[in-house]
Amino acid sequence: MPAILHAYHVTKTGKAVKLDPENYTLRPEKNGFVWLHFDRKDPATEAFFEKDDSIDMVVSQNLCADDSRPRTILHDGDILLNLRGVNLHEGSEPEDMIGIRFFVQDNRVVSIEKRTLKATGDIAERLQKRTTPLTPGGFIAGFANALVDRMAPTITDLNEQVDELEERIDQIDAVKSRGNLSELRRDAIMLRRYLAPQRDALNTLSQQQVSYITADNQLSIREAADQATRVTEELEAIRERCAIVKDQLTDMRAEEMNRNMMILSVVAAIFLPLGLISGMFGINVGGMPWTETGSGFWLVTAIVLIIAIIQLIVFKILKWI
Repeated sequence: MPAILHAYHVTKTGKAVKLDPENYTLRPEKNGFVWLHFDRKDPATEAFFEKDDSIDMVVSQNLCADDSRPRTILHDGDILLNLRGVNLHEGSEPEDMIGIRFFVQDNRVVSIEKRTLKATGDIAERLQKRTTPLTPGGFIAGFANALVDRMAPTITDLNEQVDELEERIDQIDAVKSRGNLSELRRDAIMLRRYLAPQRDALNTLSQQQVSYITADNQLSIREAADQATRVTEELEAIRERCAIVKDQLTDMRAEEMNRNMMILSVVAAIFLPLGLISGMFGINVGGMPWTETGSGFWLVTAIVLIIAIIQLIVFKILKWI
């Protein structure tokens, strides 16, 4: 049955045994639980759900839904759980998060995803190499922690990019950097969009009073919720830091423009009276002084230079330059 990507029987001793296709319908009694992980794109998945008596229409629709925000639903003693993980596939954007859905029963965990999560492979590998949780609740807690662990490199990368922009704030290209900051803020907002409800979903899950979620499992799930909260707070901090850096770049740009306008204003102020003098001496009317004197041009030039020097001294005193 190709629709099932992973199938394990976790015994009461914590040992995981890989299931053969003929044992996919196994429902162990007092001997651990079964984990079945399905491929949403395979048509055989819905056919399997239709044949399973414990999976009703509500469960099937939730598991096969195209998109759903993280949440926890208690359904006739069973639990429907929607979570999301970071897309770490090559060429993909991390904020394009991948959804995974769980149907948790006392002796079985059914999960389904449309695109492959790295965390799913981590869990399957962990089942083969070490002792696993003895209850479905412990299994879900471990899966939630694996999802958060896989988010850590993405969050670290975002933090490092913001750190670099903050350290090189005086050297970077303002126009290009504003574009980078906008992209970083968008990434942080998109990641936080799903992580915040995921934290709430895990908190809700930890409060469920069912036999297959023990007190220790509840603590582990709360720990996963706390980790999700920490990541959410880091994303919020990244968004705020991006806003601060963008404000600094805007202030630097405004300061540069003000400085340039000040220089232009000083130059205009200097040449305004000089232009007036040259304009007055340039009119062709009678009575103009030094028109018959050979040194008239140099006298006017000296007057202009003296006025310019006086203006510069005044501007310096006023700290305009």
